[in-house]
Amino acid sequence: MQGRDLPEQLTAFLARHEREFTGFRRDLHMHPELAFAEHRTTGRIAERLREVGLRPRVLAPGTGLVCDIGSGPGPLVALRADIDALPITDEKAGVPYRSTVPGAAHACGHDVHTTILLASAVFLAQQDRAGALPGRVRLVFQPAEELPGGAVEVVDDGAMKGVDRIFALHCDPRLMVGRVGLRVGGITAACDQLMVRLSGPGGHTARPHLTSDLVYALGKVVTELPAALSRLVDPRAGFSLVWGRISAGAAPNVIPDDAVAEGTVRCLDDEAWHAAPDIVKGLVESVASVYGAEAEVTYRRGVPPTINEAESVEIMREAVGLALGPDAVASTPQSLGGEDFAWYLEHVPGALARLGTHSPDWDGPMLDLHRGTFDVDERAIGVGTRFMVTTAMTALWNAARAGERVDDEALA
Repeated sequence: MQGRDLPEQLTAFLARHEREFTGFRRDLHMHPELAFAEHRTTGRIAERLREVGLRPRVLAPGTGLVCDIGSGPGPLVALRADIDALPITDEKAGVPYRSTVPGAAHACGHDVHTTILLASAVFLAQQDRAGALPGRVRLVFQPAEELPGGAVEVVDDGAMKGVDRIFALHCDPRLMVGRVGLRVGGITAACDQLMVRLSGPGGHTARPHLTSDLVYALGKVVTELPAALSRLVDPRAGFSLVWGRISAGAAPNVIPDDAVAEGTVRCLDDEAWHAAPDIVKGLVESVASVYGAEAEVTYRRGVPPTINEAESVEIMREAVGLALGPDAVASTPQSLGGEDFAWYLEHVPGALARLGTHSPDWDGPMLDLHRGTFDVDERAIGVGTRFMVTTAMTALWNAARAGERVDDEALA
Protein backbone atom coordinates (compact mmCIF):
# COMPACT_ATOMS: atom_id res chain seq x y z
CA MET A 1 0.00 0.00 0.00
CA GLN A 2 1.27 3.45 -0.90
CA GLY A 3 2.40 5.39 2.14
CA ARG A 4 2.68 2.42 4.47
CA ASP A 5 5.90 3.86 5.91
CA LEU A 6 4.59 7.46 6.06
CA PRO A 7 3.35 7.24 9.69
CA GLU A 8 6.76 6.02 10.86
CA GLN A 9 8.51 8.77 8.93
CA LEU A 10 6.25 11.37 10.50
CA THR A 11 6.84 9.94 13.97
CA ALA A 12 10.60 10.23 13.53
CA PHE A 13 10.30 13.73 12.04
CA LEU A 14 8.09 15.04 14.85
CA ALA A 15 10.35 13.53 17.51
CA ARG A 16 13.25 15.52 16.05
CA HIS A 17 11.29 18.76 15.61
CA GLU A 18 8.73 18.77 18.44
CA ARG A 19 10.61 21.33 20.53
CA GLU A 20 11.21 23.59 17.51
CA PHE A 21 7.58 23.76 16.44
CA THR A 22 6.20 24.10 19.95
CA GLY A 23 8.59 27.02 20.36
CA PHE A 24 7.48 28.48 17.02
CA ARG A 25 3.84 28.36 18.06
CA ARG A 26 4.62 30.00 21.39
CA ASP A 27 6.61 32.75 19.67
CA LEU A 28 3.63 33.53 17.40
CA HIS A 29 1.34 33.46 20.42
CA MET A 30 3.51 36.00 22.21
CA HIS A 31 3.61 38.30 19.16
CA PRO A 32 0.11 38.31 17.64
CA GLU A 33 -0.59 40.56 14.66
CA LEU A 34 -3.98 41.69 13.40
CA ALA A 35 -5.43 41.44 9.88
CA PHE A 36 -3.12 42.69 7.10
CA ALA A 37 -0.51 43.68 9.70
CA GLU A 38 1.12 40.23 10.01
CA HIS A 39 4.57 41.42 8.90
CA ARG A 40 6.64 39.75 11.63
CA THR A 41 4.65 36.52 11.29
CA THR A 42 5.10 36.49 7.51
CA GLY A 43 8.82 37.11 7.90
CA ARG A 44 9.28 34.27 10.37
CA ILE A 45 7.42 31.81 8.15
CA ALA A 46 9.37 32.88 5.04
CA GLU A 47 12.69 32.57 6.84
CA ARG A 48 12.02 28.96 7.89
CA LEU A 49 10.79 28.00 4.42
CA ARG A 50 13.93 29.38 2.83
CA GLU A 51 16.05 27.35 5.25
CA VAL A 52 14.70 24.16 3.67
CA GLY A 53 15.30 25.37 0.13
CA LEU A 54 11.82 26.67 -0.67
CA ARG A 55 10.95 29.95 -2.37
CA PRO A 56 8.02 31.68 -0.68
CA ARG A 57 6.26 34.59 -2.38
CA VAL A 58 4.73 37.33 -0.25
CA LEU A 59 1.19 38.18 -1.33
CA ALA A 60 0.10 41.49 -2.83
CA PRO A 61 -1.27 42.97 0.44
CA GLY A 62 2.28 42.75 1.84
CA THR A 63 1.50 40.02 4.37
CA GLY A 64 0.81 36.33 3.99
CA LEU A 65 2.58 34.18 1.43
CA VAL A 66 2.30 31.23 -0.91
CA CYS A 67 4.97 28.64 -1.57
CA ASP A 68 5.08 25.63 -3.88
CA ILE A 69 6.77 22.33 -3.11
CA GLY A 70 7.63 20.06 -6.02
CA SER A 71 7.80 20.71 -9.72
CA GLY A 72 6.61 19.19 -12.93
CA PRO A 73 3.18 18.56 -14.44
CA GLY A 74 1.70 16.44 -11.62
CA PRO A 75 -1.45 17.25 -9.64
CA LEU A 76 -1.41 20.36 -7.43
CA VAL A 77 -2.93 20.25 -3.94
CA ALA A 78 -3.18 23.35 -1.74
CA LEU A 79 -2.99 23.47 2.06
CA ARG A 80 -4.14 26.65 3.79
CA ALA A 81 -3.51 28.19 7.21
CA ASP A 82 -4.66 31.58 8.51
CA ILE A 83 -2.03 33.70 10.27
CA ASP A 84 -3.83 36.68 11.86
CA ALA A 85 -4.84 37.26 15.48
CA LEU A 86 -7.87 38.85 17.13
CA PRO A 87 -8.26 42.28 18.78
CA ILE A 88 -8.77 40.62 22.17
CA THR A 89 -6.78 40.93 25.40
CA ASP A 90 -4.95 37.75 26.38
CA GLU A 91 -6.32 36.83 29.81
CA LYS A 92 -4.31 33.66 30.39
CA ALA A 93 -2.32 33.52 33.60
CA GLY A 94 0.61 31.30 34.45
CA VAL A 95 1.84 30.58 30.92
CA PRO A 96 5.18 31.88 29.61
CA TYR A 97 3.80 32.50 26.12
CA ARG A 98 1.06 34.97 27.00
CA SER A 99 0.63 37.76 24.40
CA THR A 100 3.05 40.66 24.76
CA VAL A 101 0.91 42.88 22.52
CA PRO A 102 -1.80 44.86 24.37
CA GLY A 103 -5.26 44.22 22.96
CA ALA A 104 -4.21 41.42 20.60
CA ALA A 105 -4.22 37.65 21.07
CA HIS A 106 -4.28 34.39 19.15
CA ALA A 107 -7.66 33.48 20.61
CA CYS A 108 -8.80 31.38 17.64
CA GLY A 109 -5.87 29.02 17.17
CA HIS A 110 -4.40 30.58 14.05
CA ASP A 111 -0.94 30.31 15.61
CA VAL A 112 -1.52 26.55 15.78
CA HIS A 113 -2.78 26.37 12.18
CA THR A 114 0.27 28.31 10.99
CA THR A 115 2.71 26.12 12.93
CA ILE A 116 1.09 22.94 11.60
CA LEU A 117 1.36 24.13 8.01
CA LEU A 118 4.98 25.18 8.53
CA ALA A 119 5.86 21.80 10.03
CA SER A 120 4.06 20.11 7.13
CA ALA A 121 6.08 22.23 4.71
CA VAL A 122 9.40 21.19 6.25
CA PHE A 123 8.41 17.51 6.06
CA LEU A 124 7.03 17.71 2.52
CA ALA A 125 10.16 19.51 1.32
CA GLN A 126 12.12 16.60 2.74
CA GLN A 127 9.88 14.17 0.84
CA ASP A 128 10.37 16.14 -2.35
CA ARG A 129 14.16 16.05 -2.03
CA ALA A 130 13.91 12.27 -1.59
CA GLY A 131 11.79 11.95 -4.75
CA ALA A 132 8.80 10.73 -2.72
CA LEU A 133 6.34 13.55 -3.49
CA PRO A 134 3.91 12.31 -6.17
CA GLY A 135 2.91 15.77 -7.36
CA ARG A 136 2.99 19.33 -6.06
CA VAL A 137 1.77 21.03 -2.90
CA ARG A 138 0.98 24.73 -2.62
CA LEU A 139 1.20 26.25 0.85
CA VAL A 140 -1.14 29.17 1.49
CA PHE A 141 -0.37 31.21 4.60
CA GLN A 142 -3.37 33.52 4.47
CA PRO A 143 -3.66 36.94 6.11
CA ALA A 144 -6.82 38.51 7.52
CA GLU A 145 -9.19 35.60 8.03
CA GLU A 146 -10.80 37.43 10.94
CA LEU A 147 -11.56 40.60 8.98
CA PRO A 148 -12.63 38.78 6.75
CA GLY A 149 -11.16 39.47 3.34
CA GLY A 150 -7.86 37.66 3.28
CA ALA A 151 -9.09 34.72 1.22
CA VAL A 152 -10.45 37.04 -1.45
CA GLU A 153 -7.06 38.78 -1.64
CA VAL A 154 -5.32 35.39 -1.98
CA VAL A 155 -7.62 34.33 -4.82
CA ASP A 156 -7.24 37.70 -6.56
CA ASP A 157 -3.47 37.28 -6.29
CA GLY A 158 -3.71 34.13 -8.41
CA ALA A 159 -2.90 31.61 -5.69
CA MET A 160 -5.65 29.21 -6.80
CA LYS A 161 -4.52 28.99 -10.41
CA GLY A 162 -3.84 25.38 -11.31
CA VAL A 163 -4.94 24.03 -7.92
CA ASP A 164 -6.88 20.77 -8.13
CA ARG A 165 -8.02 20.57 -4.51
CA ILE A 166 -7.57 22.51 -1.26
CA PHE A 167 -7.62 21.47 2.41
CA ALA A 168 -7.53 23.25 5.77
CA LEU A 169 -8.18 22.61 9.43
CA HIS A 170 -9.42 24.68 12.36
CA CYS A 171 -8.93 24.21 16.09
CA ASP A 172 -11.98 22.86 17.90
CA PRO A 173 -11.97 23.07 21.72
CA ARG A 174 -15.00 20.77 21.85
CA LEU A 175 -12.91 17.85 20.57
CA MET A 176 -10.27 16.01 22.58
CA VAL A 177 -6.72 16.30 21.31
CA GLY A 178 -5.96 13.42 18.94
CA ARG A 179 -9.33 13.56 17.19
CA VAL A 180 -10.29 15.14 13.87
CA GLY A 181 -13.84 16.25 13.08
CA LEU A 182 -15.13 15.64 9.55
CA ARG A 183 -18.37 16.55 7.80
CA VAL A 184 -19.67 16.35 4.24
CA GLY A 185 -21.58 19.43 3.12
CA GLY A 186 -21.99 22.58 5.18
CA ILE A 187 -19.53 22.88 8.07
CA THR A 188 -19.69 26.64 8.76
CA ALA A 189 -22.31 29.28 8.05
CA ALA A 190 -22.50 32.39 5.95
CA CYS A 191 -21.86 35.51 8.00
CA ASP A 192 -22.74 39.03 6.86
CA GLN A 193 -22.92 42.39 8.61
CA LEU A 194 -26.02 44.58 8.64
CA MET A 195 -26.47 48.24 9.53
CA VAL A 196 -29.89 49.92 9.57
CA ARG A 197 -30.02 53.72 9.84
CA LEU A 198 -33.41 55.39 10.31
CA SER A 199 -33.92 59.10 9.83
CA GLY A 200 -36.87 61.46 10.11
CA PRO A 201 -38.14 64.54 11.93
CA GLY A 202 -37.42 64.47 15.64
CA GLY A 203 -38.87 66.64 18.35
CA HIS A 204 -40.25 66.82 21.88
CA THR A 205 -41.30 63.58 23.57
CA ALA A 206 -44.56 65.39 24.52
CA ARG A 207 -45.52 65.50 20.83
CA PRO A 208 -44.50 62.16 19.26
CA HIS A 209 -47.29 62.47 16.68
CA LEU A 210 -45.39 65.34 15.08
CA THR A 211 -42.25 63.22 14.68
CA SER A 212 -41.21 59.90 13.21
CA ASP A 213 -40.46 58.69 16.76
CA LEU A 214 -37.33 56.93 15.57
CA VAL A 215 -36.62 55.17 18.88
CA TYR A 216 -39.98 53.44 18.71
CA ALA A 217 -39.56 52.74 14.99
CA LEU A 218 -36.09 51.29 15.54
CA GLY A 219 -37.46 49.10 18.33
CA LYS A 220 -39.99 47.71 15.89
CA VAL A 221 -37.31 47.03 13.28
CA VAL A 222 -35.09 45.32 15.86
CA THR A 223 -37.85 43.04 17.17
CA GLU A 224 -39.97 42.43 14.09
CA LEU A 225 -37.23 41.78 11.56
CA PRO A 226 -35.95 38.49 13.08
CA ALA A 227 -39.51 37.31 13.59
CA ALA A 228 -40.54 38.10 10.02
CA LEU A 229 -37.45 36.39 8.60
CA SER A 230 -38.43 33.17 10.34
CA ARG A 231 -41.60 33.16 8.24
CA LEU A 232 -40.07 34.20 4.91
CA VAL A 233 -37.06 31.88 4.82
CA ASP A 234 -37.08 28.08 4.92
CA PRO A 235 -36.32 27.18 8.56
CA ARG A 236 -33.88 24.51 7.33
CA ALA A 237 -31.66 27.36 6.11
CA GLY A 238 -30.80 28.17 9.73
CA PHE A 239 -31.26 31.90 9.14
CA SER A 240 -30.24 33.97 12.17
CA LEU A 241 -30.27 37.75 12.63
CA VAL A 242 -28.82 38.98 15.92
CA TRP A 243 -28.30 42.64 16.81
CA GLY A 244 -25.08 43.72 18.47
CA ARG A 245 -25.39 47.51 18.69
CA ILE A 246 -28.28 49.98 18.95
CA SER A 247 -27.83 53.73 19.18
CA ALA A 248 -30.43 56.50 19.28
CA GLY A 249 -30.81 59.81 21.03
CA ALA A 250 -28.89 61.78 23.66
CA ALA A 251 -31.57 63.12 26.03
CA PRO A 252 -34.60 61.52 27.72
CA ASN A 253 -37.09 64.15 26.52
CA VAL A 254 -35.90 64.53 22.92
CA ILE A 255 -36.96 62.28 20.07
CA PRO A 256 -33.86 62.00 17.84
CA ASP A 257 -33.76 62.42 14.08
CA ASP A 258 -31.27 59.58 13.60
CA ALA A 259 -31.13 56.01 14.93
CA VAL A 260 -28.85 53.07 14.13
CA ALA A 261 -28.86 49.31 14.71
CA GLU A 262 -26.07 46.92 13.69
CA GLY A 263 -25.92 43.15 13.75
CA THR A 264 -24.96 39.99 11.93
CA VAL A 265 -26.90 37.79 9.54
CA ARG A 266 -25.93 34.12 9.49
CA CYS A 267 -27.34 31.19 7.56
CA LEU A 268 -26.43 27.62 6.76
CA ASP A 269 -27.80 27.49 3.23
CA ASP A 270 -26.10 28.93 0.15
CA GLU A 271 -29.35 29.74 -1.67
CA ALA A 272 -30.74 31.60 1.33
CA TRP A 273 -27.45 33.49 1.66
CA HIS A 274 -27.72 34.81 -1.90
CA ALA A 275 -31.34 35.90 -1.33
CA ALA A 276 -30.74 37.49 2.10
CA PRO A 277 -29.85 41.12 1.13
CA ASP A 278 -33.03 41.75 -0.86
CA ILE A 279 -35.23 40.08 1.77
CA VAL A 280 -33.71 42.06 4.64
CA LYS A 281 -33.84 45.40 2.82
CA GLY A 282 -37.47 44.89 1.85
CA LEU A 283 -38.50 44.07 5.41
CA VAL A 284 -36.67 47.04 6.93
CA GLU A 285 -38.25 49.48 4.51
CA SER A 286 -41.68 47.97 5.08
CA VAL A 287 -41.51 48.29 8.88
CA ALA A 288 -39.91 51.75 8.87
CA SER A 289 -42.44 53.22 6.44
CA VAL A 290 -45.29 52.59 8.86
CA TYR A 291 -43.75 55.18 11.20
CA GLY A 292 -42.77 57.68 8.53
CA ALA A 293 -39.06 56.90 8.86
CA GLU A 294 -36.57 56.80 6.03
CA ALA A 295 -34.49 53.62 6.09
CA GLU A 296 -30.94 53.25 4.84
CA VAL A 297 -29.75 49.64 4.84
CA THR A 298 -26.07 48.77 4.51
CA TYR A 299 -25.68 45.06 3.89
CA ARG A 300 -22.04 44.00 3.86
CA ARG A 301 -21.22 40.59 2.49
CA GLY A 302 -18.93 38.56 4.73
CA VAL A 303 -18.42 34.94 3.75
CA PRO A 304 -20.61 32.26 2.15
CA PRO A 305 -21.22 28.94 3.90
CA THR A 306 -18.28 26.53 3.81
CA ILE A 307 -19.54 23.50 1.88
CA ASN A 308 -17.20 20.51 2.10
CA GLU A 309 -17.00 18.43 -1.06
CA ALA A 310 -17.70 14.73 -0.44
CA GLU A 311 -14.63 13.37 -2.27
CA SER A 312 -12.34 15.75 -0.38
CA VAL A 313 -13.82 14.66 2.94
CA GLU A 314 -13.26 11.03 1.95
CA ILE A 315 -9.60 11.85 1.26
CA MET A 316 -9.39 13.38 4.74
CA ARG A 317 -11.08 10.32 6.26
CA GLU A 318 -8.58 8.03 4.56
CA ALA A 319 -5.74 10.23 5.79
CA VAL A 320 -6.95 10.18 9.40
CA GLY A 321 -7.11 6.39 9.29
CA LEU A 322 -3.56 6.15 7.98
CA ALA A 323 -2.01 8.86 10.17
CA LEU A 324 -3.96 8.54 13.43
CA GLY A 325 -6.15 5.45 13.23
CA PRO A 326 -9.85 5.16 12.30
CA ASP A 327 -10.98 5.83 15.88
CA ALA A 328 -9.58 9.36 15.58
CA VAL A 329 -12.39 10.39 13.21
CA ALA A 330 -15.23 12.34 14.82
CA SER A 331 -18.46 13.58 13.30
CA THR A 332 -18.70 17.36 13.61
CA PRO A 333 -21.86 19.51 13.42
CA GLN A 334 -22.31 22.56 11.21
CA SER A 335 -21.44 25.77 13.02
CA LEU A 336 -23.05 29.20 12.72
CA GLY A 337 -19.56 30.67 12.81
CA GLY A 338 -18.15 32.13 9.60
CA GLU A 339 -14.94 30.96 7.90
CA ASP A 340 -13.52 32.59 4.79
CA PHE A 341 -12.07 29.27 3.61
CA ALA A 342 -15.47 29.18 1.89
CA TRP A 343 -14.17 31.59 -0.78
CA TYR A 344 -11.60 29.03 -1.94
CA LEU A 345 -14.36 26.45 -2.34
CA GLU A 346 -16.09 28.81 -4.78
CA HIS A 347 -13.15 28.09 -7.12
CA VAL A 348 -11.84 24.58 -6.37
CA PRO A 349 -13.15 21.50 -4.52
CA GLY A 350 -11.90 20.93 -1.01
CA ALA A 351 -12.77 20.54 2.64
CA LEU A 352 -12.21 21.99 6.10
CA ALA A 353 -11.66 19.73 9.12
CA ARG A 354 -11.88 20.31 12.88
CA LEU A 355 -8.77 19.64 14.97
CA GLY A 356 -9.28 18.58 18.59
CA THR A 357 -7.40 20.82 21.06
CA HIS A 358 -8.99 20.00 24.43
CA SER A 359 -6.77 18.23 26.93
CA PRO A 360 -8.13 15.34 29.01
CA ASP A 361 -5.99 16.69 31.86
CA TRP A 362 -7.77 20.04 32.08
CA ASP A 363 -10.37 20.78 34.74
CA GLY A 364 -12.93 23.55 34.55
CA PRO A 365 -14.86 25.05 31.64
CA MET A 366 -13.99 24.59 27.99
CA LEU A 367 -11.40 27.07 26.72
CA ASP A 368 -13.59 28.39 23.92
CA LEU A 369 -12.63 30.27 20.78
CA HIS A 370 -12.65 34.08 20.66
CA ARG A 371 -12.11 34.40 24.40
CA GLY A 372 -9.08 35.82 26.15
CA THR A 373 -8.58 32.56 28.03
CA PHE A 374 -8.34 30.36 24.92
CA ASP A 375 -5.47 27.88 24.80
CA VAL A 376 -4.72 24.46 23.32
CA ASP A 377 -3.13 21.19 24.26
CA GLU A 378 0.06 21.58 22.24
CA ARG A 379 0.06 17.91 21.28
CA ALA A 380 -2.44 19.09 18.68
CA ILE A 381 0.49 20.47 16.65
CA GLY A 382 1.85 16.97 16.01
CA VAL A 383 -1.61 15.56 15.39
CA GLY A 384 -2.41 18.33 12.92
CA THR A 385 0.91 17.90 11.11
CA ARG A 386 0.33 14.16 10.69
CA PHE A 387 -3.15 14.85 9.39
CA MET A 388 -2.27 17.64 6.95
CA VAL A 389 0.77 15.87 5.50
CA THR A 390 -1.12 12.62 5.06
CA THR A 391 -4.12 14.42 3.55
CA ALA A 392 -1.89 16.09 0.95
CA MET A 393 -0.10 12.84 0.14
CA THR A 394 -3.35 10.88 -0.07
CA ALA A 395 -4.86 13.46 -2.43
CA LEU A 396 -1.77 13.27 -4.65
CA TRP A 397 -1.70 9.46 -4.63
CA ASN A 398 -5.39 9.31 -5.51
CA ALA A 399 -4.97 11.86 -8.31
CA ALA A 400 -2.01 9.90 -9.70
CA ARG A 401 -4.01 6.65 -9.64
CA ALA A 402 -6.94 8.36 -11.37
CA GLY A 403 -4.58 9.65 -14.06
CA GLU A 404 -3.16 6.16 -14.60
CA ARG A 405 -6.69 4.76 -15.01
CA VAL A 406 -7.49 7.41 -17.62
CA ASP A 407 -4.29 6.57 -19.50
CA ASP A 408 -5.07 2.83 -19.38
CA GLU A 409 -8.59 3.42 -20.69
CA ALA A 410 -7.26 5.59 -23.50
CA LEU A 411 -4.80 2.88 -24.53
CA ALA A 412 -7.52 0.26 -24.40
